[in-house]
Amino acid sequence: MPLVRTPLPRARWLRSAVLVAASAGLVAAALPAPAPLGIGDPLFPHLGNPGYDVLAYTLDVAYPGDNTKPLAAVTRIDARATDDLERLNLDFTHGTVSAVTVDGLPAEYVTSGEDLVVTPVVPIDAGEEVEIAVTHTSDPTGPADTGGWVRTGDGLAMANQADAAHRVFPSNDHPADKAYFTFRITAPSELTVVANGLPEGRVDHGATTTWTYRTQHPMATELAQISIGRSTVVHRAGPHGLPVRDVVATADRERMEPWLRRTPGHLEWMEKQVGPYPFETYGVLIADADTGFELETQTLSLFERGIFTEPAYPEWYVDSVMVHELAHQWFGDSVSPRTWSDLWLNEGHASWYEALYAEETAGKSLEARMKAAYAASDGWRAAGGPPAAPEPPSPDHKISLFRPVVYDGSALVLYALRQEIGTEAFRTLERRWVAEHRDGTATTADFTALAGEVAGRDLTAFFRGWLYEAKTPAMPGHPDWRSRPVEATRTAPAARTAPKAG
Repeated sequence: MPLVRTPLPRARWLRSAVLVAASAGLVAAALPAPAPLGIGDPLFPHLGNPGYDVLAYTLDVAYPGDNTKPLAAVTRIDARATDDLERLNLDFTHGTVSAVTVDGLPAEYVTSGEDLVVTPVVPIDAGEEVEIAVTHTSDPTGPADTGGWVRTGDGLAMANQADAAHRVFPSNDHPADKAYFTFRITAPSELTVVANGLPEGRVDHGATTTWTYRTQHPMATELAQISIGRSTVVHRAGPHGLPVRDVVATADRERMEPWLRRTPGHLEWMEKQVGPYPFETYGVLIADADTGFELETQTLSLFERGIFTEPAYPEWYVDSVMVHELAHQWFGDSVSPRTWSDLWLNEGHASWYEALYAEETAGKSLEARMKAAYAASDGWRAAGGPPAAPEPPSPDHKISLFRPVVYDGSALVLYALRQEIGTEAFRTLERRWVAEHRDGTATTADFTALAGEVAGRDLTAFFRGWLYEAKTPAMPGHPDWRSRPVEATRTAPAARTAPKAG
């Protein structure tokens, strides 16, 4: 049979031709000045970038063994253009770029705001798949509350929510564009490296070792996790043989075991509520760091060491916070928000299952917690907006988006919904929600439409009041519940002194 050569795609062939022409000085570009772009998220207007869909990231990172020094990195992005592109923007800051290629050919680049603006040698056609490779550094220093790398007592971890992944690697840094990830991390051989997904081997080079991990499900950039430190990885089996791996400082291995061994039971409990666990593995990463929060990084939730060692935190509370982060694997990780205004779906559900677990296992009344939330709800809405229309975060403190109204204020919406449609319909809704939107993104409108379908009636007026109005509606079944005056709520002490459950 004769050999049939597959012709190069037109744009690839043109790139080669234009590269030759450009080297001879025959091509001149006339484009407007580079500018930061965004996908139109009202809370983060410059987050994400239009014109392409990321299919996969490959992060090659070299850790020098000192968490005050920049890491050398190459980030490869496989993407499909959704528009004709003369340029494409990536979210990236807090690092130095030394080279960019598009399909292996050198590309021009410039920084504009927190965007890396890339100009390939020839425009990219809509529908074309491209590979962008960025050689850069990744700086782990800076204020802890800005997110990105978290410096621990013995290395590094990551906390990228909501808009900080691009402080670590170039990306389309918005949960609306999920992708598969491969991590190749090189570190001193005496350290242990763990990342999202499952291990795919490691290669020893003597003084250093390269560890490879790969996700089996798409992931939002904000959920990426790399842990580097003097750690032990503890393995055990979860429901249906699920691989459970926990990452803990080697010195703390025995001390943390009473907490670590709870995870299989947490998984079983959550599966009874909403159905099968959605990923390939799960575990907790206990970091020697002071972040002020816990975080649901996909397949490997981040916890501060202090939440497990501080005697002031009751055992039942810590236990329920572990369930909170686990619940996010369904709500927020597998089903991700289409925009950051849909955050209430993440945090409201995680807070709901946290509270339900505390009631079932520790006798902490769900109704009492919801009544207290109702009392504070008008004040929370005044301070941060209603659950599905939150006020933008402070520009210099982006995690200020994570206010009480998106936690218990949004769990309160779910409590009201259960009161309105009944327990069985509510459970059906929850299970269908995570099954039908698994590995995808979804909106508040998607949730309210499904709720109406399950209930068999129009819930538009119900959700309008509970999600968008300044005043909290009357609670179904509890006409006697009252919300405190806004002024009283603003001056009331905080209900929790423990770290925020992410």
